[in-house]
Amino acid sequence: MIINKYSSFIFDLDGTIYLDNDLIKGAKKVIDYLNNENKRFVFLTNKPLATRKEYAKKLNNLGVSTTPENIITSSFVTAQYLKETSPQANCYVIGESALKSELKKAGLKVKDNPNNIDYLIASFDRNFDYKKLNDSLQIIKNGAKFIATNPDKTCPVKNGEIPDAAGMIGAIEGTTGKKVEKILGKPSKIIIEIALKKMHVKNPQDCLIVGDRLETDIKMGIENNLQTALVLSGVTNKKYLKNNSIKPKFILKNISELFNCPEEQYYE
Repeated sequence: MIINKYSSFIFDLDGTIYLDNDLIKGAKKVIDYLNNENKRFVFLTNKPLATRKEYAKKLNNLGVSTTPENIITSSFVTAQYLKETSPQANCYVIGESALKSELKKAGLKVKDNPNNIDYLIASFDRNFDYKKLNDSLQIIKNGAKFIATNPDKTCPVKNGEIPDAAGMIGAIEGTTGKKVEKILGKPSKIIIEIALKKMHVKNPQDCLIVGDRLETDIKMGIENNLQTALVLSGVTNKKYLKNNSIKPKFILKNISELFNCPEEQYYE
């Protein structure tokens, strides 16, 4: 079984563990097994719409036993990065309350006024509007740095996909002419280093990352020498996979195949 081959695991959430409020087949069984075997794991998500505490509550309500300490979000990583590099920064956020909460917890100043801003932070924002776009233009013209939580084009939901942070990033880039300078979430090296450090992983080859996105989960795993498993329960289908240059080690219908897919066997 694949699950016995590795000592530590990184799991994406949306499209891998659940879709909306529905648990994906095998998710509870996998996490229960890892807990019983004392194997290390974290949940790593680019979605910045909830705090780590809220994600833990959702998972536990769905029957997946975990704590906020086992969850790493792009919002948390962005806040930690700025805390270390620019602890006194004034931030203007294109994003929602969870991101703002993480930034404030890290001691950063979150401002609604576009004046005297050090960092413009773009993220998944379901309330993005013309005012925020205009504020972004003025902020960039005044010399602020432009960073983002995550590069995802869409977010998987039960009946398809919805626009994600790339829409906000693209609007700002198109209006200002300035490219985003740094993205902190997957596939950034910064977020994977935090995850591996959290689990005390010394050899990345001992860790399997499981996710539904080639451009984030799998790409990040390959670039950082982790083993990779793509699940087809989220945004990626077999046709898209076939035409993509990013190739995971394992291809699984869903997370349950960590048990019943033999080692080195690819799903056809």
